[in-house]
Amino acid sequence: MNNKSHRIEKDSLGSKPLPDDALYGIQTLRAVENFPISGEHIPRELVVAYAQLKKACAQANESLGLLPGRLAAPILKACDEIIAGERMDQFVVDIFQAGAGTSTNMNLNEVIANRALELLRQPKGRYDLVSPNDHVNMAQSTNDTYPTAMRLALLMQFDGLDGNLEKLEKAFAQKARAFKSVLKSARTHLRDAVPITLGQEFGAYARTIAALRKNLQTARHSLTVLGIGGSAAGTGLNVHPKFPKLVVRILQKNTGLKLRNAPDLVESMQSQRPMLEFMNALAETAVEISRIASDLRLLSSGPFTGFREINLPAVQPGSSIMPGKLNPSLLECVNMVCYRIMGAQTAVTHAVHGGQLNLNVWMPLMAAETLTSLKILGNAAGMMAEKCISGITANADRCRDYANRTASLATILNPIIGYAKAAEVVKESVKTGRSLTEILITQKILTSKQVKQILDPKRMTRF
Repeated sequence: MNNKSHRIEKDSLGSKPLPDDALYGIQTLRAVENFPISGEHIPRELVVAYAQLKKACAQANESLGLLPGRLAAPILKACDEIIAGERMDQFVVDIFQAGAGTSTNMNLNEVIANRALELLRQPKGRYDLVSPNDHVNMAQSTNDTYPTAMRLALLMQFDGLDGNLEKLEKAFAQKARAFKSVLKSARTHLRDAVPITLGQEFGAYARTIAALRKNLQTARHSLTVLGIGGSAAGTGLNVHPKFPKLVVRILQKNTGLKLRNAPDLVESMQSQRPMLEFMNALAETAVEISRIASDLRLLSSGPFTGFREINLPAVQPGSSIMPGKLNPSLLECVNMVCYRIMGAQTAVTHAVHGGQLNLNVWMPLMAAETLTSLKILGNAAGMMAEKCISGITANADRCRDYANRTASLATILNPIIGYAKAAEVVKESVKTGRSLTEILITQKILTSKQVKQILDPKRMTRF
């Protein structure tokens, strides 16, 4: 290595050369060398959230007289730059790393410290002047900062997810109104069932999304409880008594989020249940959206050998060999996103379950999977609303034909001629292809006037 373009840093294990323009330090470098696993670095959202936390901690320590103002100022400036999206190329640790996220915490500490040294016009690596551990990490541990940062990251991204789910809910509600008079046959067990309207089906989808949003809001609330100040094991070792509440107050002011101190810092470090609660809510949302996407793919199947009750917007050619073929491409993408989230839920479940004694060391996996799930679910919901649901049209004639032909129209005959007799009529209809109306009249079970009044599909779709 050319020493002119590199600097030497030391830690308890020895010394290593680092590129002189690198803001990260020796502990980050060791992590990069130790864990060349996925090529995916710390999620940007987590970096920004961690910088918000480091900023709040520095402000609290300065306020408590523990961090001199001459050091606090450049540290805060460095944090603000990261929060603004700068220096992102300096966060180079793989998402798969040593347990608990120590490598992530030190990546932040070193970048902030070295950037502070730059602002002070001092050489990078002069940790005797600005220390990643003693100054940037003052009154902190990876064990309380990482769980706090990953919660902040999710909270800061939540509104984007909820906004896209709201778009999806409204798109379904709009189609419910548009399709309120489109009569069709319901299907249970994938077999013909009683009449329903297409609007009723889409209205149910809208209400499902509304319920999922409410469930996510409830899960989100559990993330607002922060265990910052617990230090290494939740006992608050080396932490000023006023530090925990002060940091949370500052975080609230800086982020606009409503946050709370954990009532038991030991418990908050032992259990990552809130992460599982939120991941479960994401997975439940994915399960239901995937179910709906599959319904829509089935309802649009065809055009000549499927249901073809609805038409999906055409967005791209569907085949490299079959001319003119159009596939439900957008909904297929939604399904794949949802399957990924369901898998992530399994990973997070095992990660939360794997915590032992006074610390859960699997937090980097939780953070990566949950943040990715939130991001792709929100993007998929927004895309689904804007590019698919809003452009759906109904094949009203085909739907009406199915409604008029379903043998399950006979269900309404149960209180009039009895279940057994109605079943005989249905069996005869299926066997001969004759309509229920024809059989009821020719066999003199009901009069023509009675049949017309009773077997009105519209009447059967209203309470």
